[in-house]
Amino acid sequence: MKNKIKLSMLGTALIVVLLLLVPGCGSQSGQSANVDKEGNIIVRVGYFPNLTHAQALVGFSDGTFQKAMGDKVKITERIFNAGPAEIEALLAGEIDLGYIGPVPAINGFVRSRGGLRVIAGAADAGAVLVARKDANIKTAKDLNGKIVAIPQLGNTQDISLRNLLGSVNLKDAAKGGTVTIIPAGNSDILTLILKGEVDAALVPEPWGSIMVKQASAAVVLDSHEVWRSGKYTTCVLMVSTKFLNDYPDLVEKWLAAHVEITERINHDKDNGKNIINGMMKKITKKNLPDDIMNSSLSRITITNNPEKESIEEFVQISLKNGYIKGDPDVSNLVDLTLINKVLKKKGLQILQ
Repeated sequence: MKNKIKLSMLGTALIVVLLLLVPGCGSQSGQSANVDKEGNIIVRVGYFPNLTHAQALVGFSDGTFQKAMGDKVKITERIFNAGPAEIEALLAGEIDLGYIGPVPAINGFVRSRGGLRVIAGAADAGAVLVARKDANIKTAKDLNGKIVAIPQLGNTQDISLRNLLGSVNLKDAAKGGTVTIIPAGNSDILTLILKGEVDAALVPEPWGSIMVKQASAAVVLDSHEVWRSGKYTTCVLMVSTKFLNDYPDLVEKWLAAHVEITERINHDKDNGKNIINGMMKKITKKNLPDDIMNSSLSRITITNNPEKESIEEFVQISLKNGYIKGDPDVSNLVDLTLINKVLKKKGLQILQ
């Protein structure tokens, strides 16, 4: 009997050893998620088909990113439509870099306990407060007793709205205030305004311009009036700390391309507009009319600056409204080391 037990144990041990030797099994598969069978490094990037993700749209459209990274690097794209889904992909190690809104970025940093970093900005402002034409809303104070829509609870527009309400001594009806805040998709908000079921909305472009054109909505506060004179980030570039530590040279190359694209868009706005619109049509099968594009882009600042102070304020507003629990240390959330290295090499102003 003892011999049978010993043989059985020996057989089990041999099976375990064999499994570890089989590629893809056990902990010794030896194949990194960022290296393919030919030894090429894979960089996996997420972004939205949004105007505030302009650098991603241009860089993937004209090959700037691939050119910067070199022939031994393969770039894969992953398109998202919501920040939480992209954060889940970053946290799961499914993507390495992501263009994303600041509030999901903050939540991702807190959840990962520093496993993600903001390394550059992409866009500032680009959101407007619009109102139904017969809602009698002329200022933020007039939101008292009204129904206001935002695209998603806890997102950048929601946090901006709550900050705006606080500045005029108003607050959410769900917390004892007088302003009813409802989340809905941007296209649904347009329908709600047309039906008269909401009074106002704080929405990102191009939806503000679309609502003005299609629903005759009035702009109550333009993008530079919503908060901080427009100096608040609405899209940042985020990287997993693991990828940053493993491939700092590649992250620097990506940032060099990001800066190049930012400069190019700002120096040739018409060409940038056409590339952005063309890429959005490729992804979504729809393009935007020229007047909507012009109006929308006039409200967005394409930048490398993540507006660090605005991110810190987003953190405080998120804490105040219960979207972040506890009192997390976010001192390392924004890392400007590599972007400033790139900016210095290009003779551009470094960020603080």
